[in-house]
Amino acid sequence: MRRLYLKFYAAILVALAVFVGAVALLWWLADDSNRTPQYLDVAAELTGALLPDADAPKPDQQKAIEALHRKLRFDIALYRADGDMIAFAGKPPPRFEPRRMRTGWRRGPGGPNFTLQLPDGRWLVARQVRERPNPILWIAAALGLVALAVAVGAYPVVRGLGRRLERLQAGVERLGGGDLSARVKVEGSDEVAALAESFNRSAQRIEELVAAHRLLLANASHELRTPLTRISVAASLLGEAADPKTRQSLKEDVAELDQLIEQILLASRLEAVPTLERREPVDLLALAAEEASHYDLEAAGQPVTVLGDRTLLRRLVRNLVENARRHGGAGPVSVTVTPEQGRAVLTVTDRGPGVPEAERQRIFEPFYRLAGGAETGRGSGLGLALVLDIARRHGGDAACLAAEGGGSRFRVDLPAAA
Repeated sequence: MRRLYLKFYAAILVALAVFVGAVALLWWLADDSNRTPQYLDVAAELTGALLPDADAPKPDQQKAIEALHRKLRFDIALYRADGDMIAFAGKPPPRFEPRRMRTGWRRGPGGPNFTLQLPDGRWLVARQVRERPNPILWIAAALGLVALAVAVGAYPVVRGLGRRLERLQAGVERLGGGDLSARVKVEGSDEVAALAESFNRSAQRIEELVAAHRLLLANASHELRTPLTRISVAASLLGEAADPKTRQSLKEDVAELDQLIEQILLASRLEAVPTLERREPVDLLALAAEEASHYDLEAAGQPVTVLGDRTLLRRLVRNLVENARRHGGAGPVSVTVTPEQGRAVLTVTDRGPGVPEAERQRIFEPFYRLAGGAETGRGSGLGLALVLDIARRHGGDAACLAAEGGGSRFRVDLPAAA
């Protein structure tokens, strides 16, 4: 499991070795002053043979230096062994210090100088008329090219690893967003590939568990329908002799249980299908008025068309109205639809005790009930969760606000059709 670590470590070592080797080689080539090859001794003997003797008159030595200057196109200066200048041709030479001189190339003012000590002790210093660039610049340029080569060579490796990690991240985000079928491609045989395999196994297990949970929930809800139907039929056959209060309570319990099963099945179906199955133009005001009429209510406002699933939008309105009737007490319930800046806003207001500010977001969680709600025996805590889910599937949102004068105001905003 250390293959990836070894790859990084080996890449760093190779890069360092190449870099150090290149620096050492370039410095060795540039710093010729550290070496005195044998050919320089031969050059010193030949040059000494071409020049007049050390005790020759200065004019003769000056003519010889000028001749060399014309042929070689070098700035040339000739010195005695003690450093006194004998002759020069070209630009004036820099200060000469024989104690620091030795045969070979050396760095100096105006560029590199070539120094030869002749067999008779004299010194010949030559400097090329067209100055060569400073070796330091050559070294810097060469190191820059080496760094560029290393960067170009390392980029495909690093980028390939980065792409694999990006694909793995995208798969994790898809799984976290609810796409249980998300998988990533397994590439290579290092730790990243092992991580991808582990992710795929985990995602597969999660998908199987969720699918089993949904199947169990759907089957259980379906199987509950049969005894529920028998209970409903038995309640209707109790006859007039039965206690009216008991019969009415039994009917309400059966209706509530039937509604709960319906909502569980709907929630299970929505989890299985992350997007809307169909979209069609829906007049939200007309739909709200139709649902409100089932509870002897009226919907007010302006017609606004939205694109969405009519069945789900109908369930959204119905759950909001039933929630307002259930928790709004004896006060009136109002339903309004208005357009606002390209949005369709549905508002359902009741005059009940209201929802504490700290719990206005939590009431949209599945099966969450306000304090004391469980004792009433009515409501499952799933209706508002479906409202929020349906609103978000249509590109909107739902919120619980405080109503003016007391009570709660549930607001759902959806994108209006163009």
